[in-house]
Amino acid sequence: MANFYTDTPELKHHLNHPLMQRIVKLKERNYADKDKYDYAPMDFQDAMDSYDRVLEIVGELCGDIIAPNAEDVDHEGPTVAKGRVTYAAGTQINLDAARKAGLMGMSMPRRFGGLNFPIVPYIMAADIVSRADAGFENLWGLQDCAETLYEFGNEDQHQRFLTRVCQGETMSMDLTEPDAGSDLQSVMLKATFDEKENCWRLNGVKRFITNGDSDIHLVLARSEEGTRDGRGLSMFIYDKRNGGVDVRRIENKMGIKGSPTCELVYKNAKAELCGDRKLGLIKYVMALMNGARLGIAAQSVGLSQAAYNEALAYAKDRKQFGKAIIEFPAVYDMLSVMKAKLDASRALLYETARFVDVYKALDDIARERKLTSEERQEQKKYAKLADSFTPLAKGMGSEYANQNAYDCIQIHGGSGFMKDYTCERLYRDARITSIYEGTTQLQTVAAIRYVTTGAYLNQIRAYEAQPCAPELEGLKARLKEMADRFAAVTNEVNELKNQEFQDFVARRLVEMAAFTIMGHLLVQEATTAPELFAKSANVYVRHAEAEVEKHFNFIRKFQPEDLDNYRK
Repeated sequence: MANFYTDTPELKHHLNHPLMQRIVKLKERNYADKDKYDYAPMDFQDAMDSYDRVLEIVGELCGDIIAPNAEDVDHEGPTVAKGRVTYAAGTQINLDAARKAGLMGMSMPRRFGGLNFPIVPYIMAADIVSRADAGFENLWGLQDCAETLYEFGNEDQHQRFLTRVCQGETMSMDLTEPDAGSDLQSVMLKATFDEKENCWRLNGVKRFITNGDSDIHLVLARSEEGTRDGRGLSMFIYDKRNGGVDVRRIENKMGIKGSPTCELVYKNAKAELCGDRKLGLIKYVMALMNGARLGIAAQSVGLSQAAYNEALAYAKDRKQFGKAIIEFPAVYDMLSVMKAKLDASRALLYETARFVDVYKALDDIARERKLTSEERQEQKKYAKLADSFTPLAKGMGSEYANQNAYDCIQIHGGSGFMKDYTCERLYRDARITSIYEGTTQLQTVAAIRYVTTGAYLNQIRAYEAQPCAPELEGLKARLKEMADRFAAVTNEVNELKNQEFQDFVARRLVEMAAFTIMGHLLVQEATTAPELFAKSANVYVRHAEAEVEKHFNFIRKFQPEDLDNYRK
């Protein structure tokens, strides 16, 4: 029996990070639930054992059911008839198995039927599920919409909707429209209040909605008549039981075919307000998107793992010129870089998840009591770190997933171009990760302010102050040189005070920060677990060093007047 958790020891390593002590303490509120729920932990070790056991269940489910179903799901896909979606047979089996295993509503409080898991083990489950089938992750993983409903909905909505999510009902976030993709402030789906029925009515069209025929929808709609920007948008909850929304069609996609991407028609659909009016985009969708982006970062890492595994297995098995191709430098060079990118993006993913965990737990505690001054400082610190690291985790993780899927096919050679091999599907599935929930370019827009304000450099300097194994001091010195180059060229760009030039080089600056941060994270991992990470740390720092040098030289030698050669 395959187990996608236990066969990847790097996962348990990340689960047992020292910051988990603080995260579990905040999440469990001194383990008060142990007197109410027989599955609540008694202490820290009990909580960690619980996460470990559930992740083993996830790993077994993925190895024995979800992964074996993936190929058939990719071929069959979902269908639509009379406005309703029918999943592929394998997708329905997967969902039923996940429900039976109690894997829905994992991060929700126990009073709603959830497991009260922190973000770290939940994101780890998403990582594992994505390795098995990235398309299924889009259905199972949309339970994180419940986080937004929990954060901004009222207690009555919690009781009516969150309990259903924990019992296995599915969710979707209905944001995009035909004329409002990345520019969500252009959303025009109309929300009007029905005085007679004391409810809101939604009318319009949504497009590219993942799992669009879900049971419970979070919908961004224009509630303020006469407005054209984000200040006129509110968040609504639509319950499929009430009717009024039909699936017009399912998109015919390149990849993640098991996940129905729908065009929805709202016709006087009954809905209710979530939170306050006018804050739908400004506050609620921003929180929703940050959670979704962390989920796509996990999906990307899972795909990277799958691509690396397929490439490694093929390279060991395939023989040319009398020996396995893994023995050729051109091949083992590719494999080592693939593994280094995988380990680097995974380290960044779980560092980000830990930051999110601390500030989210403190936010939740603040609903129950006033935070101490120390807690407020801690909340502010980790909220800033989470906001700055999320676009890096999503942007770099998705780009690395695409690169690893590409290299996986290259190692397979002509066979990789055939549908007989898994790598062909992985390549198609990976492509969307750098597009949806905010393109890589939009992640750069989100991240660049942390470059120009010095936030990334400050965190890099904090990493420099952390001790490492003596044999890794050389790598740390190289990372220090990379940071110095990053700081120097950032100062030069800032001093020019040319916004167009700053926008033009933003991607390179953000990548310089990300390469350096991920290098430090791998050095830390290699210090505590050299058997797992020492090789990747050595490979990645050298790879990152070359990339930083390339960007440094490009920016330093580029003049603002050179932009004329790029404008069209």
